[in-house]
Amino acid sequence: MGLLVQKFGGTSVADVGRIQAVARRISACREEGHDLVIVVSAMGHTTDELTGLARAISADPPRREMDMLLATGEQVSIALLAMALQAQGVPAVSMTGPQVGIITESAHGRARILEVRTERLWRLLQEGQVVVVAGFQGTSSGAAGTPEITTLGRGGSDTSAVALAAALGADACEIYTDVPGVLTTDPRKVADAQLMEAVSCDEMLELASLGAAVLHPRAVEIARNYGVPLVVRSSWSDAPGTRLTSGPARTIGSEGLELNRPVDGAELVEHQAVVALAHVPDRPGVAALLFEALAAAGLNVDLIVQATHEGGSNDIAFTLAEDELARAREVCQRLLADLGAEATQLSGEADMAKISISGAGIMGRPGVAARLFDTLARLGINLRLIATSEVKVSCLVAGSQGSRALSAAAAAFELAESQLRHGTPACEPDSPAVRGVALDRDQVQVVVRGVPDRPGAAAAICRALADAGISLDAIVQSERTHGVAPELSRDMTFTLRRDDRAVAEQALATVLAGWPGARFEEGAAIARVSAVGAGMPCMAGTAARMFRSLAAEAINIELIATSEIRTSCVVAEADGVRALQAVHAAFGLGGSLRHQAQGSEAPN
Repeated sequence: MGLLVQKFGGTSVADVGRIQAVARRISACREEGHDLVIVVSAMGHTTDELTGLARAISADPPRREMDMLLATGEQVSIALLAMALQAQGVPAVSMTGPQVGIITESAHGRARILEVRTERLWRLLQEGQVVVVAGFQGTSSGAAGTPEITTLGRGGSDTSAVALAAALGADACEIYTDVPGVLTTDPRKVADAQLMEAVSCDEMLELASLGAAVLHPRAVEIARNYGVPLVVRSSWSDAPGTRLTSGPARTIGSEGLELNRPVDGAELVEHQAVVALAHVPDRPGVAALLFEALAAAGLNVDLIVQATHEGGSNDIAFTLAEDELARAREVCQRLLADLGAEATQLSGEADMAKISISGAGIMGRPGVAARLFDTLARLGINLRLIATSEVKVSCLVAGSQGSRALSAAAAAFELAESQLRHGTPACEPDSPAVRGVALDRDQVQVVVRGVPDRPGAAAAICRALADAGISLDAIVQSERTHGVAPELSRDMTFTLRRDDRAVAEQALATVLAGWPGARFEEGAAIARVSAVGAGMPCMAGTAARMFRSLAAEAINIELIATSEIRTSCVVAEADGVRALQAVHAAFGLGGSLRHQAQGSEAPN
């Protein structure tokens, strides 16, 4: 048989009975002939309880001491599970992260893995032992070169398991949890959420970054980057669960297992056009009507952005192939006439190009998008549209600047010629347009008004936020300009984590002080509903279907941001759950679950 790495979360080992049940499962798997490395989390809510003890003593406990404290939780689990296995006649040994050779950065509380030294692991496996490893932890060399216990942060046990599988070249990494696998959405909010049999790592990265709690994005990144076969299964049944698909297995480079280059490709799509509508009536259903009309005309839209504005109107812009520009303008003109939207301004421009960089977890590394914008700004390349996702950042630029932009991006991210692509990437017609839907209510929407309409302005904003360690999600640049040429300005809208709002305003203060009239504003409370699917680029009308489902519930869309495989809509916070339910139903993702969730185990 093969070598398997299996991870069991906190609720799977929450008490003695469950630990013994896990031991029986492991024993049965070993009898099938598998070599096994088992990664476990702390029992139940142990990590929360330890954190509570620390907070009772200090409002701001030192990070080093927190790592010392929290690492004890997993040590209880591994010792008890090893005892349970031995009681069933299975040779087993428990090992901490440092003992098993997980070497990390010197960053307490959020360390990334540099390497896994597997010599001891292989020796124990060859002796016939089941190796039970404490997830969530590793070791680094401190300032004096002495070993220091580190923890990996939220989702650390998932990360430990997939990293071990990558380093060992395991046949698979199985994540056992208290749900049957990856579901089409949160079953606590949508009762008929369905189990996905398979999902790509790119799709899972989007869903995980949007708040789907089954897998942490860092674990998915490792699986994607090194081709680790990854399965999410229930601890309580023998059902096959969800299989995550990725590319072929790849070797771990010298830069570090989790510190590999975040950008692994760039592409240029030429002969693009942009259509912009300014002063669009701000009411439910308008976006649905627009994109339904475009889909009915056989026009396949690529990027879509909608920015929010005061005064009861929005701006909407979208891109498509330039040979479809004239027909798109005609469709828009007819619709605006039917709506009686005399105040809406329609414009279109051909000879545009889309430059994109791609890689796992791009938006989780704040400096990546900023570096792309910096690079283009130094060449005097202005950004007409910006689209971001967890796996791609795209910018629309003048067609004459496309080749220079691609060459500059390749140099900035040290990409080889084989990692560059020209032309529209192949879509995946066998994949559903929408695989899953996610809701994130931990976001705030902020607007920077009065951003100079010149190269480098977007880069300055993103660089200031990146330097403050803030990751942005949606970045929407308004089509509407203010002022008189050549001193034009635009507004830029962002969504970011609620906890980062105050830091973001402080980080931008110096930048905005240099731009007369620029200011920082926070919008109303929001929720973000997102549809994700690798088949989205192949199927015209997907966005329109999502917008129509929201309009049917009288839910107004405040902001739209898309990438190739994700469409996100920002709505009022109070409408978030209804929006999630409406979009999930619109794509026929509901059904009866064969295996209902036992609880709500978060990744650890």
